[in-house]
Amino acid sequence: MSEQSYTGPNDPKVTALPVGEFAFPGPLRDQLVAAVLSGAKTSTTGLLADYEHAGDPLPQVGVHYAVIDSDGRPVAVTETTDVQVVPLAEVGLQHALDEGEGYTTVAEWRSTHEGFWHSEQMRAAVGDPDFTVNDATPVVLERFRLVADLR
Repeated sequence: MSEQSYTGPNDPKVTALPVGEFAFPGPLRDQLVAAVLSGAKTSTTGLLADYEHAGDPLPQVGVHYAVIDSDGRPVAVTETTDVQVVPLAEVGLQHALDEGEGYTTVAEWRSTHEGFWHSEQMRAAVGDPDFTVNDATPVVLERFRLVADLR
């Protein structure tokens, strides 16, 4: 996608973008969005099962996304730079570090993510009250760059 300039959250170019969401609205989303805005967060991980259950397409390289805060307001624009679907066991240290949440090991990253993925909210999102992950669970690894801070 060609480079665009965005003038703010109400710019028609922003409102026409697909929405990028991190976690569920609340403190965790606020923390993740702040990390995106600071440039600390340049990768994220989702469950393939979540995309499939919601009927959402996987992120596409080169596509710009309007990142929303907990109130549903666009606060940033990101561009996806890489997407991979891999088994959970194959997530590497660099991806964990680039999530910008202070992880220092893959084990620490995985423990936190498993807690989120096993939460009641996430189990509801994938439509399975008993959903669990294991080494073979397919995850979507997305890398992105911050294109615009809309605050």
